[in-house]
Amino acid sequence: MPASSPSLDLSADVVSLTAAVCDIPSVSHEEAPLADAVEAALRTRPGLTVTRIGHTVVARTELGRAERVVLAGHLDTVPLTSDPANLPTRRVPGPDGDVLWGRGTVDMKGGVAVMLRVAERLPEPSRDVTYVFYEAEEVDERFNGLLTVQREAPHLVADAQFAVLLEPTGSQVEGGCKGTLRALVSTKGVAAHSARPWNGHNAIHDASEILARLVGYEPATVEVDGLEYREAMNAVKVEGGIAGNVIPDRCVVTVNYRYAPSVSPQEADAHVRQVFSGFDVDVVDNAGGARPGLDLPAARAFVEALGLPVTAKQGWTDVARFSAMGVPAVNFGPGDPNLAHMDDERCPVEDYVACEAAVLRWLG
Repeated sequence: MPASSPSLDLSADVVSLTAAVCDIPSVSHEEAPLADAVEAALRTRPGLTVTRIGHTVVARTELGRAERVVLAGHLDTVPLTSDPANLPTRRVPGPDGDVLWGRGTVDMKGGVAVMLRVAERLPEPSRDVTYVFYEAEEVDERFNGLLTVQREAPHLVADAQFAVLLEPTGSQVEGGCKGTLRALVSTKGVAAHSARPWNGHNAIHDASEILARLVGYEPATVEVDGLEYREAMNAVKVEGGIAGNVIPDRCVVTVNYRYAPSVSPQEADAHVRQVFSGFDVDVVDNAGGARPGLDLPAARAFVEALGLPVTAKQGWTDVARFSAMGVPAVNFGPGDPNLAHMDDERCPVEDYVACEAAVLRWLG
């Protein structure tokens, strides 16, 4: 790495390291300088095997432990804004302690800094660890670095028994995640002049039956590995009509189905088609969920070490990519997710300290 390139001091405290990681801008597709710094820092650590794939860095211990776990976090952020508060970071006193302000302080460079600190402080953890620092999480799925690893080098992560994604959760443990399916449910009519509607057939009016089925739909609450996932099915968009004086010949209702991680994508697809039997259904996106795996020894030890209750992740996150490789996962990281991507993105420094201490307790 050229001498002028940014570098990271892994011996710095986790708050200073978070600020340093944030201060290397890494908007999606521009992660190279940060990936270079992470790679260079990890290559100085004894006992780590480091692999670079694009702007994704994977580092593994090879200690022959009985279990292997993954710590994962993405390097990219959403774009900076004109607000000068975005970067560089600044540490500001607050009524309940100092707060670190700036892009990435929540989503999710605090989690990245925790991973780096664990790699520094635990050269011989109680479990073998695979650290995954990946690119392009904030943009279209096809660029996602974790997906690239899954496709091109699954052996780097698929041998783990459990994974922790250090996305911001307010330092709470959120187990697994729900799957998400998006379908276009269509009606077909016959176009005509709106002054003479009897010459046509109104496709928008027919969509009332689609909406009625959604209103009457009773979503299930499904228990998976001891956590309750609340399913949901909703219309999120309605499109139809071409002009103010034409009876519409087509109407499309976009339906989003959020399903429990015990349901496969194929089962979710079949369920949506059953609900809208008689209509044209085109499933355009379907990403399965992730089981939390709380019955596994590594997961139980994680929960016990943190001493925190575990709730079900009601959204979808990249833990699902681990599930696709047969690796159960949870979400746990510093920062309030409600502040992610905001101009005033900020995080109490105590969140970083507490998260680092928790992961060290688990792996130490």
